[in-house]
Amino acid sequence: MAEEKNETPDVTPEAAAPEETAAPEVAAPAAEAAAPEAPAPEAAPAEATPEAASAEATPEAAAAADGEESSSSSSSSSSSSSSAAVDPAQAEVDLEALKAKVARPPKDARYQSTGKRKTSVARVIMTPGEGFWINGRSIEEYFPRHSLRVAIMEPLIVAGAVDAYHVRARIHGGGVASQSGALRHGLARALAEIDPGVRTQLKSRGLLKLDARQVERKKAGLKKARKKPQFSKR
Repeated sequence: MAEEKNETPDVTPEAAAPEETAAPEVAAPAAEAAAPEAPAPEAAPAEATPEAASAEATPEAAAAADGEESSSSSSSSSSSSSSAAVDPAQAEVDLEALKAKVARPPKDARYQSTGKRKTSVARVIMTPGEGFWINGRSIEEYFPRHSLRVAIMEPLIVAGAVDAYHVRARIHGGGVASQSGALRHGLARALAEIDPGVRTQLKSRGLLKLDARQVERKKAGLKKARKKPQFSKR
């Protein structure tokens, strides 16, 4: 009996030990079974979302940057164009330089041109010197009216070449007024050939434009081109 009592305690710890070891084995599968549920919260794509957003926003940012660059370039070009567009002081200096160039012709210079007005034709020759020679007479003798002489001198005044050239002209056709217009046109064309820089000033005043208007011819039965005689009822 004593031996049986001694054997029973030996068996009991051994039987209890497998139960304790079995408990961890049961717990391990339970943990493994619970493990598959953990990957479910893989909401890690949230990290990719900002990257995708940044990737999507990149073209817009590039477009905005391009717009800023284009606006900056356009503003710079507009500022440069505005600065170069209007500079009256510089324009006056350039005009004075051109006038000075026209006013100092070479000693052996010779310029000629042809001017027209109505039926008058003026052949003009300009050489360094002073005065006018018009069909063998001076300008005061050929054009007694002061208004006609002022009109003739306008191209020389605009170009700043008064008393810088001796003008020799042969004029034929038309009357005194049309001949003065033809001489004026011829002087303007000659000055434009001397220095093309003065052409803008002459053209703005209409000195280079050919005015070919003529008086309309008289018709038979009328007093003038269109004027009719007074109608009488009786």
